[in-house]
Amino acid sequence: MKATRLALIAVVSVALAPLPAPAEPPPHAKAHGWRKKNDPNYVGYTGKKWAKDYGIIAGKCNTAAVGAVLGGTVGAVVGSRANKEDRPVAIVLGTAIGAVIGAKIGEAIDQSDRACMGHSLELAGVKKTVVWTNNTTGVTYRLTPTRDFKQGDQACREFVTELNSAKGKKKDKVTGVACRRGNGEWVFKT
Repeated sequence: MKATRLALIAVVSVALAPLPAPAEPPPHAKAHGWRKKNDPNYVGYTGKKWAKDYGIIAGKCNTAAVGAVLGGTVGAVVGSRANKEDRPVAIVLGTAIGAVIGAKIGEAIDQSDRACMGHSLELAGVKKTVVWTNNTTGVTYRLTPTRDFKQGDQACREFVTELNSAKGKKKDKVTGVACRRGNGEWVFKT
C-alpha cells in the first residue's frame, strides 16, 4: 500500500512540475533573418550567385526595383551588356519573346518585364510561379518554369507565362523555352 501511495505521489508531482515554455526560434532560424545576415546571395538555377532576388523567391517580381537597376539602359540588350562581372539582374534577350507576347496581349513588353522574366528563369524553382504587373501597360504576368533540361552544354528551361490585360478582358497563355547564355542572359527559343 505504501508503495502505491509513493507511486501516486510521484506521478502527481511530475504532473504538477512546471514545464518549460516554448522559446523563441534560435538566431539561426529563418524567422530571425539568418539568410540575410549570413548568406546574402541567392543561388540561381545554374549555380550563379545573385546579390538580390527582387522578390522572385517569394513569388512576386519587384518591378520598381528592377526598373531602378535598368533605369539608364536602352532595352534589355544594352542592360545585359553592362557590367558583365556582376550584373544585378538576369535578362531575357531576343525580340521573339516580345513579338510573341506582344501579339498575344496586344501590348509591348518592356525591359522591366524582360528582366522579371530573366530573373524568374534564373531563380524560381520548377512549378514556382512568379507574378508581376507592368504599371505602364497594366498587364499582369504569371511566369512558371515547368521543366529544366540541357540543350548541348546550355542550361534551358521550359516555362508558361499567363498574361492578363489591364482590363482583365483578355487572358492568354504563352509556352516558351529559354536557354541560358553567358552571365545571366536567357535567350528565348522559338
